[in-house]
Amino acid sequence: MNKTQVFCCLLGIGALYAGFAQIQKDSIKVEHLDEVVVTDSKFRLKRENSGKVITKITSDDLKKLQGQSIAEIISRSAGVEINGVRSNAGQNLSYFIRGGRNRQVLVLIDGIQVTDASQISNDYDLRLLNADQVESIEILKGASGTLYGTGAATAVINIKLKEASKKGFNLNLRNTLGTNQSANENNYAIEDFRNSVSVNGSLGKFRYLASFGHQFTDGLSAIASGNESDAFNGHNVNLKLGYKLSNAITLNTYASFDKFIADFDDSFEMRDADNKSISNQYRVGLSPQLKYNKGSVTINTAFSKVEREVESGYPTRFNAQSTVVDAINRYNFNDKFYTIAGVNFQNNQMESFVIPFGNTNFSQSISPDMAQFTITDPYINIVYISDFGLNVNAGARLNNHSEYGSHLVYSINPSFVKQTTFGYLKGLATFSTAFITPSLYQLFEPSFGNTQLKPEENQTLELGAEISIEEKAIISLVYFNRNEKQFIDFVDTGSFVFQYQNINTRFTASGLELVVESKITKAVNLNLNATYTNVDKKLSLRIPKIKINTRLDYQFSDEAVFGIVYQFNDKREDSVFNTTTFENDTVSLEAYGILDFYLSHKIINNKMTLFANVTNLFNEDYQELFGFATRGRGISLGFSLQL
Repeated sequence: MNKTQVFCCLLGIGALYAGFAQIQKDSIKVEHLDEVVVTDSKFRLKRENSGKVITKITSDDLKKLQGQSIAEIISRSAGVEINGVRSNAGQNLSYFIRGGRNRQVLVLIDGIQVTDASQISNDYDLRLLNADQVESIEILKGASGTLYGTGAATAVINIKLKEASKKGFNLNLRNTLGTNQSANENNYAIEDFRNSVSVNGSLGKFRYLASFGHQFTDGLSAIASGNESDAFNGHNVNLKLGYKLSNAITLNTYASFDKFIADFDDSFEMRDADNKSISNQYRVGLSPQLKYNKGSVTINTAFSKVEREVESGYPTRFNAQSTVVDAINRYNFNDKFYTIAGVNFQNNQMESFVIPFGNTNFSQSISPDMAQFTITDPYINIVYISDFGLNVNAGARLNNHSEYGSHLVYSINPSFVKQTTFGYLKGLATFSTAFITPSLYQLFEPSFGNTQLKPEENQTLELGAEISIEEKAIISLVYFNRNEKQFIDFVDTGSFVFQYQNINTRFTASGLELVVESKITKAVNLNLNATYTNVDKKLSLRIPKIKINTRLDYQFSDEAVFGIVYQFNDKREDSVFNTTTFENDTVSLEAYGILDFYLSHKIINNKMTLFANVTNLFNEDYQELFGFATRGRGISLGFSLQL
C-alpha cells in the first residue's frame, strides 16, 4: 500500500466519522486550559503562578495514546529525547534532556525518588512501568536539586499512578493487539499483546486499588541485520491501600512487583544471539499524612529491591537495594506565602556477580559491604505570590553524602504575571544548581571503577515568556543554558585500559523550547512543541539539534476523537565500536519524520471505548540507533471497559 492510498483511506475514515458525528457536534464541551502543577514547588499551584514551564501529560492525553509505552509518550515532550522507544521493545533506553544523560534525569513515582543502584547511571528503567497503571505525568526541566536532590540536573519526571475511584467497586479492563515489524516487512502479523485489569473503589474511610498488567511483544530482531526475532515479556502488579483515620490523619501504603525478560543480540559483532536480560523490581512504601491548621506533615517512606541478570557470553548478576525517607512539612502562612521544610534520606547499596574466565560458577565481583552510601539532605523552599504579579520560588538544600561530605545547591525562580483582557502575560527566570553523585558501579566496579571520582556539578540559567489566551491557547518560549563541570566519562587510559574519570573541561548545553497548546475551535485542539539544542561535541551523542512534535485532535463528539501525531528528528551523531581498530567511530544518522494517527470511540453508555492506532504511517525506513532495528508501520486495535 503506497502513501497516497494510505492517506486516502485516512481521509475516508475521517469523513465517515465526521458525517456520523456531525449531529452531536454542538454538544461538545469546552475544555479549559487552566492547569494546576505540583512538581516545581510540591504545592498545588495555578500554572500562571508557577515560575516554570512544566509539561503536563494528563489522563486524557494518555487515553489518546493508548497502546504506547511511557517512554514513547514522554519522548514527545519539548526538550526530551529518549533513544530506543522506536526500536525493539526490549531495547535499552537512553534519556537525553537538555544535552544531559540518564544520570542527570530523576524519576519520581507518586512523588518518591526511584533509582536502580546497580545501573551504571543509577537511573530508573522506564521499561519497568506499565502505561495502563499511570494517571498523569509532569516533566520539570532544569536543575531541581533543591527539591529533589542528587540526579535532578536536567529534568524531573514525576509519574502519578492511578488512584482508587470514589465508587464502592470499579472494574477496568484494557486489551490491545498490534503488529511489530521493520519497514521492509509487510506481513502485519499480530505480535504485540498488551492487557491490563484493575479493581478499585472506596468503602467508607477505606480505599483500595489492585492492578495487573502484561505485555508480550515479538516479531522484530534487536539488530537491523538479524534474522531471528527478539521477544519482550513484561508483568506488572500494583496494590495501593488508603485509610482515613480522621479528618486530619490519612495513611497510604503500596506494594508493587515489576518484571521483564528481554531478548537481545550481540551488539559487539552485530549478529543474532540467544541473549536475555531479566529484571525484577520490588517496591513497598508507607505514606502517613497529618493535616493541621495551615499546614501538613507527610512522611514518604519507600524500600525497593532490584534483581537483574544478563544471560550472554559474559553472564552477570546484579542486586540493588534502596531506602528512601522524605519527611515534608508544608505550611501556608496565607494565600500568598507557601513554605516547605524537609529532610530526605537515602541509603543505596549493590552487589554484582560474574563468572571468571575458566570457571563455571558465579563469583562476587562487587561487595555490598563496600558498594553503599547514604545521603541525608535537609532542604527548604518558599513560594511567594504577590498582589501585583510578582511570584518568587526559591530554596536551598544541603547534600550530606557519606563519601563526599556536604554540598549546597540552591535555586531562585522569579516570575511576573500581567493580567490582560484576554488572559495573562508571564515572564520568568531561573538560576539553579545541581549535584550528581557517581554511581556505585562507577565507584566500585573492579575493572573500570574509580573511588577517586568527584560528583558532577551543574548550573542552569533559564529565561522565558508565556502567553495565555483565555480558553483558546497557551504559548511559551524558554531559553536555557546549562554549564557542567567534573563530567564523568569512560576514558581510555592507554593499552586498552578504561576507567571512569572526571573531565576537567567545562561543557555547555543551550537551546530554545517552544510549546503551543491551542483550542482552534470547540472541536479541534493543537499541541505543538519545537526544541533547538546546541551542545558541545563531547555531549552531542544521539542528540538532534532540532526536534518537532505536533498533535492535532479532532473531537467529533463527546464520544469520538480522531488525531494525528507528527515527530521530526534532525540528524544525529552516533558512536560505533570498530572491531578492527578497537576505537569508537562516529557515524551520522539521517533526519527522519514519523506520522502516526489514532481513533477512539466510546460505546455502551460510555463504559467501553474502542480505539485504533497506526504508527509510522508512511512506513519510513530510518535508523534510531546505528545498527539496531527500527519499527516500521505498526497497527494496533484495542478496547477499554469500565464497570
